[in-house]
Amino acid sequence: MQGKTIIVMGVSGSGKSTIGQALAEEEGYIFIDGDDLHPSANIEKMHAGIPLTDEDRWGWLQNIAARASELNAQNTTVVIACSALKEIYRDVLRRGINAILFFYLKGSFEQIHGFLALRKKHFMPIDLLKSQFDSLQEPAANEQDCFTVPITSPEQELKEMKDQLALRSF
Repeated sequence: MQGKTIIVMGVSGSGKSTIGQALAEEEGYIFIDGDDLHPSANIEKMHAGIPLTDEDRWGWLQNIAARASELNAQNTTVVIACSALKEIYRDVLRRGINAILFFYLKGSFEQIHGFLALRKKHFMPIDLLKSQFDSLQEPAANEQDCFTVPITSPEQELKEMKDQLALRSF
């Protein structure tokens, strides 16, 4: 039996880490913050206020897929917070991970900007939020492994995710 991977995706400040960690704790899964798998060059670039390019992200996404696959092979299910902003990024993860499910935390620019304004000690400055929304490709109808979760409250978001997991054996 193989473990599975749940990706909690969305723009920076959407609550990926908070909700992903809560889901992992409640379900007994391992949690990984995808930000921890960025190469130092990416972190330095974002800290300087420079948006990442597709080329910057390939190695990072491959690192995420490799770590998830390693844990899945040990029959461990993992929840990973990862922006996965574009369909092509999600495709990289799909190619590298056998059993995967995405939860897209969807909120407005204004809503998430407000969250970021309150956040302290993060390497990504609030000024990069617009570039994230500009890059964002919301999951398309053909992406059957993606579920949209409106940003409401952590409790409601967690409930929606757990309800979806109960319906699926991915």
